[in-house]
Amino acid sequence: MKSWRVHAWGEPETLSFEEIPEPSPGPGQVKIRNRAAALNFFDILQIQGKYQIKPPFPFTPGAEVAGVVESVGQAVTSVKPGDRVMAMPKGNGFSEVSVAPASGVFPIPEGMSFEEAASIPIVYHTSYFAFTHRIQLRAGEWVLVHAGASGVGMTAIQLAKAMGARVIATAGSGPKLEFSRAQGADLALDYNDAAWADRVKEITGRGADVIYDPVGGDVFDLSTKCIAPEGRLLVIGFAGGRIPSIAANRVLLKNMSLVGVLWGGYVQAHPDYPAAVHPELMKLYAAGKIRPCIGAKHPLAELPKALRNLADRKVMGKAVVLFD
Repeated sequence: MKSWRVHAWGEPETLSFEEIPEPSPGPGQVKIRNRAAALNFFDILQIQGKYQIKPPFPFTPGAEVAGVVESVGQAVTSVKPGDRVMAMPKGNGFSEVSVAPASGVFPIPEGMSFEEAASIPIVYHTSYFAFTHRIQLRAGEWVLVHAGASGVGMTAIQLAKAMGARVIATAGSGPKLEFSRAQGADLALDYNDAAWADRVKEITGRGADVIYDPVGGDVFDLSTKCIAPEGRLLVIGFAGGRIPSIAANRVLLKNMSLVGVLWGGYVQAHPDYPAAVHPELMKLYAAGKIRPCIGAKHPLAELPKALRNLADRKVMGKAVVLFD
């Protein structure tokens, strides 16, 4: 099978497209013939050696796929060969075939495309985990979502609205602001203008009750100035590059909470968690309250180009690679 491999830390362009043996599913695993795989910013960080998880060389990145079950390992009863599924392989997503734990493999609902299905597992689960497990988002609260036009920002806007919140999104260009509004944001602000923090306070009257931050850096710093008393700041990631810090007195004076959202780490410790909450996400999809927007499609052979476009912030929503 064809697979994109990392032999040393580098950039998307240093990936190697190779022919390697197909894997076989072990006990509790599912072998999937991939039809689509979604890209995430952490794929780029992993290739660069900047991500928390550093697999041994050589490895294949990619953590969200959709395809058809080819075979199952011992004790797997949740899916069978021939089933259309979305899955969370632990790497190896950018290969023609992936093996995933059965606990992270779910049937694709009727009417959902492979591209949509590949764009759901990690990003929607992350935001749902943030709003229901790490905090309890309440209807009527003001939620500030940074990077509203990104894949994970898109999911945060949609899920916050589905839960009855009011949403302000930030993004870096006119088209991205328009995209954020199309996902359901009540208002969208350009975070290239530092006055956005003042605008958040003006709009809400007291600051944002919840801030969803996958960016870090200066965006995090300004977020601490426009968070409401007793607000919760969700730390999702650091796509902006700089890992920020905060003076403890600011946390004290605002009675604010800094809440880490490491979905992957939680799932590693609680592998049955995705299966427990996935039906709730599918109910929201069936009701039309969430739906992934695919902003870019590439053939598998163009994966480095697709990753470069994602790194250069040229993608709105999710980017996917397609398999023949």
